[in-house]
This record gives sequence, structure tokens and C-alpha cells, in this order.
Amino acid sequence: MPTKLLSRYQLGGLALPNRLVMAPMNRNRATDLALAPSALMTKYYVQRASAGLIISEGTPISPQARGCARTPGIYSEAQIAGWKRVTKAVHDAGGRMVLQLWHVGRVGHSSLRVDRSPPVGPSGICLEHDKVPTLDGNDEPVLVRCDPPRALGTEEVKAIVADFAQAARNAMAAGFDGVEIHAANGYLFDQFRCPYLNDRADEYGGTLENRWRFLLETVDAVTQTVGKARVGVRISPLGTAHEMRTDPDPLLTYGHLACELDRLGVGYLHVYDQSGSWIHDPQSDLLEHLRACYPYAMILCGGFSLERAHAALQSDHADLIAFGKHFISNPDLVERLRIGAPLAPWNPKTIYKGGATGYIDYPTLEEEALSEP
Repeated sequence: MPTKLLSRYQLGGLALPNRLVMAPMNRNRATDLALAPSALMTKYYVQRASAGLIISEGTPISPQARGCARTPGIYSEAQIAGWKRVTKAVHDAGGRMVLQLWHVGRVGHSSLRVDRSPPVGPSGICLEHDKVPTLDGNDEPVLVRCDPPRALGTEEVKAIVADFAQAARNAMAAGFDGVEIHAANGYLFDQFRCPYLNDRADEYGGTLENRWRFLLETVDAVTQTVGKARVGVRISPLGTAHEMRTDPDPLLTYGHLACELDRLGVGYLHVYDQSGSWIHDPQSDLLEHLRACYPYAMILCGGFSLERAHAALQSDHADLIAFGKHFISNPDLVERLRIGAPLAPWNPKTIYKGGATGYIDYPTLEEEALSEP
């Protein structure tokens, strides 16, 4: 059944054939020593090229930025070349794709870096229970407790701003249509935003303006590198992933950020509700406030069905809707929603497992029909 979800949308210089966005999802399939995208990853993204826009999995901007085993980076020539094969194949299949730029901050383990350096963050406050995937002696994924982080120095923060700008430049060299700065889910920028974690006395701590300074300097540097229309920012208001605590004044905190992103003129704001709850409330004060503060393209993500997506678009709370796990198990999600076909369930055991199973072997409707006796 055609809906606004399936209508065209102009996102900066990108003409999207529909308003379905494939959400960024880590799949941990970069298996070579260079941590470069593989042929398996190319096939995975091409299978889903009918999405209006694909946002790549979180991609570390530097060796320091890593927080999970087997995540592809964007800081070496081999990684740029690997991503170039992905983007060319996606474009050849008629798709559009942006790269999510990622620094995990304190969420990590020293074994994920060649120099065995610890994770870094706004402070030395450690996660108490959280675990991250590393590799055991047989190169098999295993969950381990996060190492205590080291607090970044002021000049180190500024150096990371430059790392993001270089990563954005690398993404353009790899053929992406734009970049998304990951400021959600308890990672580095979210940690600096958090008044419970950020106990700094320098220009990046204390006041609300100072706690957002790191992200906004990064956004400014990235937009100057690749152009405003090519840059998006992802946030997760009220999120508690990786032992984060809910912001004490989310309307003020995220309203301030939204107004600043409006001032900087970024191409889109990507709002993720980890709980899949408040984002579906048409009377949500936070959602209405974000929409009022930021007049450009807004992507909403978090527990959307076809009906909920239609309602959000009709209410003008969103311009685009991001689907995550539905895209894992339904490479032809756009077609399934268009004709009202059933959606295939995903297998949670294979999301991060590695290999082709649960990655590129979910069939399309056409493939299902051909396999029937």
C-alpha cells in the first residue's frame, strides 16, 4: 500500500526514491588484518540498495576510536579502498550511502589496539558492568569487561576533531555520498555531553555549552571539509546504553544542540530512541522541541513499523524513518512494505557472529518464491 514512506525526498543534493533509511548497525564482518571492508560486506550492502538511504555501520575514525573486534575503519589506504568497492557496488545498484564516523570513547578494551593503549574518555570514570567483543586466542569473538579509560587532555580532544575531519575526507575519497557523526548511544560525544561523566575543568567541561563544544567543533570541522549538506548527526536523547544516565534536563540539553546544528546548517539530524517508546508519542515534548529547533531534514529511528512510520511522517515529526533489524532479515524491505508482504524475523545469535550466515543469506521475496517446490 503506497504511503508517504514510499514517496520521494530530496536530502541536500541526494534524490531519494523513498523515505526508508537503513539504520547504522554494527555487524563485525571485517576479518582481515587491515580491518578493511570485505567482499561479504559489499554483497550485504548491495542487497539493501533499494533503501532510500543506507547509513553504514559505525566506522572507527582512528585506531584509538575502536571499541569492537572486526569493525572496519576509515583511517588507512586499505580501508578506503575496501569502502570504495562497497560504494561503487551500491551506486551501481542504484543506491545511496553515507558513512557513520565513530569514536567509542571509554567503551573499549586495550586488546583492540596494536599498542595495547587503554580506552579514552572525558574522565577516568570506568564502566562497571559493560562488556565489548574482542577476539580470543582462536580469533573467535568473546565478550570482556571494558578497561578503565584514560582522561583525554585538552590538546588530545582537539586532535580528535582533526581525526574526524580527516576521516570525512577519507569517506569522500571512498565514494560515499556523505557522512554521519555518531553522537549517540553512550559513545565519546555522548560521554562529553553527560554531566555525570564529564568532570573536566577545561573548555570541554562544566557548562552545557562546554560539554557540547567537542561535538560542535567536530561538526564545524567536518562540514568545512565535505560541505554542510553532506553531514548528518545522530543523537539518542534519554538513552541509557553503555551505562549512561538520562540527562537531567533533556529539553534544554538537546534543544541547545538542535539550535546549534541549525546554525551550522547540517544536512540532517538523526534521532534514535533506544526504548522505542517516546518517539512514537505524538504529544512528546522532546520530539516537538527538537522539531521546532531544527528545521532541516530529520530522521527518526526506534521500533518503527509501517503504521508507526506512516503516523510519524503524517504528523510532520519526521521526514525520513530509519529501520534497523528489519533491514537485517529483509534485504528487500522496501518492496515488502510496498506490497504489504510479511516481514522475515532476524536471528539475534548471528548479528555479530561473523561469516555469511545471518548476514547475506536472508532471502528476498523473489528468492523465496524460486525456492518453493
